[in-house]
Amino acid sequence: MLVLFETAAGYALFEVLNEEKLENPEELWKAFDTPQNANNTIKLKSFKKFENMASAVSSISDLSEGKLSDDLSNFLKETINETSIKTEKLIVADPKLGASISKSLGIQVLSEKIVMDLYRGIRENLDSLITGINSEDISSMALGLSHSLSRHKLKFSPDKVDTMIIQAIGLLDDLDKELNTYAMRVKEWYGWHFPEMSKIVVDNLAYAKVVKAMGFRSNAQECDLSDILPEDLEKEVKEAAEISMGTEISEEDINNIIMGCDQVISLTSYRSELYDYLKSRMLAIAPNLTTIVGELVGARLISHAGSLINLAKHPSSTVQILGAEKALFRALKTKNATPKYGLIYHASLVGQASAKNKGKVARLVASKSSLATRFDAIADEKDVMAELGNNCRKMIETRLRFLEKGSIPVTTTDKRKKQQKFELISYVLFT
Repeated sequence: MLVLFETAAGYALFEVLNEEKLENPEELWKAFDTPQNANNTIKLKSFKKFENMASAVSSISDLSEGKLSDDLSNFLKETINETSIKTEKLIVADPKLGASISKSLGIQVLSEKIVMDLYRGIRENLDSLITGINSEDISSMALGLSHSLSRHKLKFSPDKVDTMIIQAIGLLDDLDKELNTYAMRVKEWYGWHFPEMSKIVVDNLAYAKVVKAMGFRSNAQECDLSDILPEDLEKEVKEAAEISMGTEISEEDINNIIMGCDQVISLTSYRSELYDYLKSRMLAIAPNLTTIVGELVGARLISHAGSLINLAKHPSSTVQILGAEKALFRALKTKNATPKYGLIYHASLVGQASAKNKGKVARLVASKSSLATRFDAIADEKDVMAELGNNCRKMIETRLRFLEKGSIPVTTTDKRKKQQKFELISYVLFT
């Protein structure tokens, strides 16, 4: 009976000298209480060091996933004779790895409860069982290998793009809050000087640009605002500036207000760039989901679920109410009606439906979104053209028209089928 033991330095293969001690798990610890007893129980048959850090990271990465690496396969083939493979038994700690070894080499693999006690005894007496390598060296190797393995997994993580989307949508929401705060403060502050302009210029960005270009309201007649406002709004602002009821402010006041306008303009510009970045990321990682619900709603669903894979694992009923967990548990607690939608309410298709049909459309959108998410997350090849998403969106729009108008538009294909059916019936009846 052989024991496969993995270390940070390489693979070790031990031979069990006394198999009877393995039959009594409760007394197995006595076989490893001293180095001498450990050497009388098992002995090292072969040891293979890793050639370099790259090969060590690759081998350990395969082991963590339960895969049989080429290094381990060659090591076992070289150590165990072909004649004894069918009769020999191999003890492996990981059942998944044991299944891979048994399938590849045809050797009988054991992964029982006593295995962990046996591995614990080997680990405690590793210095005496493996000569030339002490536990301190293996500990330092394990530390370096763990750091390299972490960097390797982070670099090749398939979910790393999800992290970018989650961070981008979070920052986009924070920017919206900051923009509203700055814009509200600028309007309120400059409103003491020119209160009428807030009702004329509603857009926050245009308001900040007008304040920065005009400064004091007395400069309105001389200032050219044609690049910022339409001609009718520009004329209305200049007329309102002549009869404004606002108070006078100092030069220092207007300078601070203009600094606030600069913040609004710069944040708006950065938000536009961030939105384009988020849109490109969503089209790259989840094109079908983006086609159905849009990039903002899709990004919020991914962020709420944690990753695209986690979102794909959710059933459509869960996707439908993601973001409305508090309302759901409150309804269950008070035995009231449960919510019909959460974040998916902001999808354009749900917004097009009337109030009585929003629940039905939200359920349909959640069903197709769940299907599209699984395709985006698990498919071997990315659907760049989003054919599945476009087909699902057309189905939802057809269903939406049926719910709103009570009829489905007849296509040319449907007309042709009806005509052929009519001609067939006529032929049967009158011939």
